[in-house]
Amino acid sequence: MKNSLFLKIFAGFLLITILLSTYFLIFAFKTIKNQYIETLAQDLEHLGYPLLLTVLPYFENREYEHLNVMVNEIGTQVDKRITLIASDGSVVADSETDPAGMENHRNRPEVITAFNGDVGRSLRYSSTMNAQMLYVAIPIRKNETVIGVLRLSIYLKSISGLLNNLRLRIFLISIVIIVISLIAALFFSRRIIKPIRQLILGTKRVADGDFDVKIRLKSRDELKELADNYNYMTTQLKKYMRELSFQKEELNHIISSMGPGLVVLDREGKVVLSNRSVQRKIGKDLAKGACFREAFSETEIIELVQKVMAENISVRDEIQIGTSYYQITASPIAAIQEIVLIFHDITDIKNLERIKRDFVANVSHELRTPLTAIKGYAETIEEVDDENRQYLDIIKRHTDRLISIVADLLTLSGLEEKGLELQIESVDIKMLLLTITKMFDARISKKGLDIEYSIPEGLPPVYGDSIKLEQVFINLIDNALKYTENGKIRIEAVRSTGGVDVVVADTGIGIPEKHLTRIFERFYTVDKSHSRRLGGTGLGLSIVKHIVLLHNGSIDVESSRGKGTTFRVRLPAYAQP
Repeated sequence: MKNSLFLKIFAGFLLITILLSTYFLIFAFKTIKNQYIETLAQDLEHLGYPLLLTVLPYFENREYEHLNVMVNEIGTQVDKRITLIASDGSVVADSETDPAGMENHRNRPEVITAFNGDVGRSLRYSSTMNAQMLYVAIPIRKNETVIGVLRLSIYLKSISGLLNNLRLRIFLISIVIIVISLIAALFFSRRIIKPIRQLILGTKRVADGDFDVKIRLKSRDELKELADNYNYMTTQLKKYMRELSFQKEELNHIISSMGPGLVVLDREGKVVLSNRSVQRKIGKDLAKGACFREAFSETEIIELVQKVMAENISVRDEIQIGTSYYQITASPIAAIQEIVLIFHDITDIKNLERIKRDFVANVSHELRTPLTAIKGYAETIEEVDDENRQYLDIIKRHTDRLISIVADLLTLSGLEEKGLELQIESVDIKMLLLTITKMFDARISKKGLDIEYSIPEGLPPVYGDSIKLEQVFINLIDNALKYTENGKIRIEAVRSTGGVDVVVADTGIGIPEKHLTRIFERFYTVDKSHSRRLGGTGLGLSIVKHIVLLHNGSIDVESSRGKGTTFRVRLPAYAQP
């Protein structure tokens, strides 16, 4: 059942009115009753003083029989009970009862007060008359000494009718007040609720999409201010909804016309949004509400989405769908718990890479045979022709350089070949590094360089291809030797989170900071003449980086001109396959 605001307000008014009326009924009746009894007591007191003058001579002379006759006559005339009490508390005269049969009145509260010199009053039950009575006791004095008490009393039953009539009138007045108050409460409650109901109906229409509704109130109170604010709010909402609708249409148009494919999934893997591009290029039915798992059979895509859902991170991967290749980026939208997938078609790039790789491999293979032949003939001519030896040396040196470039190109082409399998095994990194450095002992000694090792015992084994890892560190140590004329080479291995970090550092010529971001590019050399003189091909660091990445590792470099170079290779420990 609806607990309406009108009932709450009306019930509140009703409760307050009833409480106030009840309080008024009880308080007013009690006050009037007390006031009436006070008036009766004053009347008895005023009646007692003249009577006191009449009975005083007889009381002093102890003419009690005459007093009894007198108070009977006077009591009948004034319709009051009159009692005379001696100083010892005995009753000597009474207008309604034989004094001889009455008990001592010395302990009556009004009599005690009178004997103390004051007018005593008491409203109590009379055991003599068996009725509720009002007593007024006046002291009888002689020479400032209280010698007795004149007591006047009246039956309360004589005023009961008047009090009952008074109670009824007060009750009727209270009923009238309650009825008038309820009518007023009903009027004011309706007056308060009416604009509130208008606001309720208005908000319901706004919730249904009608922003043209307006609330008009004639009052000048807070509800009028609320209605004006409501009207302003609906105007602003209409404006914002119009802008939002325009932006939504614009966004939908942009999404639809995007070159990359776009798909938005909810947490259950159902399509929330997709553009025409993804449906046209991929050829999948991705209507709203379609199940993503049913639309895509490629396990790589499903695993990609599951990873984003589980780890709440952005993930990027290259995945083949049919005959095309796509770079798919999946990102979570935490606020609404949805996932955005963007499909970049990289088929042309992949084909270009394949053509380039095939071209490099084919050219390298084709060049290797003639270069080997040239070198062989140059060496043969050198044996029989001493006059042209210096020219033959130049031919041999450049032929060796070309052969090295071809060999590195073939190595790099092989590393970039998709599906290249590493010969995974447990590699003792300490033993690997010590074995490699022995190969450079002669060159190190010839240059007069120091080599410093920092390879502790107990390093975890690295699971990888030992031959390719050898190639990494051979290239790094070879570079350190080439570009260091004095000082030392430091080789360090330390345990890291989940693997081992290997550091190869030198005190050589260093690399300027502006070149650090490009040194892993193919054929990129910092000093081309110096590199050419030392026989460098410009492919060594590119090969190093490819091998490290194949092992899911990373490589960083720190260097500055004239202060040496430090390479840090981080190799994770793989699980034994």
